Amino acid sequence: MSEPPRTEADVDLRDDENAPAETERRELVRLAADTAIDVRAYLEATTTVASGTSPDVALPIVLLAVSQVLVAGARLGAIGDVVPTERFEPDPGPDTDVDPLHGALANVLEGLDDYADVVDPIVSGEVVSGSLSGDLATVAADLSHGLRHFESGRVDEALWWWQFSYLSSWGARAAAALRVVQSILAHLRLDADDEIVADAEFDALHPPR
Repeated sequence: MSEPPRTEADVDLRDDENAPAETERRELVRLAADTAIDVRAYLEATTTVASGTSPDVALPIVLLAVSQVLVAGARLGAIGDVVPTERFEPDPGPDTDVDPLHGALANVLEGLDDYADVVDPIVSGEVVSGSLSGDLATVAADLSHGLRHFESGRVDEALWWWQFSYLSSWGARAAAALRVVQSILAHLRLDADDEIVADAEFDALHPPR
């Protein structure tokens, strides 16, 4: 016995049932596109700093770039696990060589690069040596890997990789880099000589007539 033809009401009901899944899919696609924008901005900013053309604003650029990409990471960490459509990750091609970026950043940040890093504040208080240039390069490598998936049209794969690597790698490195940059800027702006500060306060309170 053949099925009766579907009525218009049946079609509308089916569409209503599919609506939540379609809405979720659109939101994930939008999230991937927004993340790709933030990733490209981060890569452009770190490349600019590494070029050494603007040393006076290197730290502010890094501060803004890392802060913005951490916002993107927070969005990824706040949603449920992204499940890719394929069981195994497709090969996006050779990984981006970030060694030149690392080396160039180390040159620009010479004297400010090394810092004391806590391995894991939850399960270990072990303190090791870290480097700002190494953190920035690690973040760039992880983000670039996901960007290649995105630019190849593998949206689910890109989101899965960005989310996984945020939780396992680049999120911690970016957070550490942000802490270091913020600390450097705080010292540069607040650790002023007492006599200089006193003279500035006197001049402010007694302007010339």
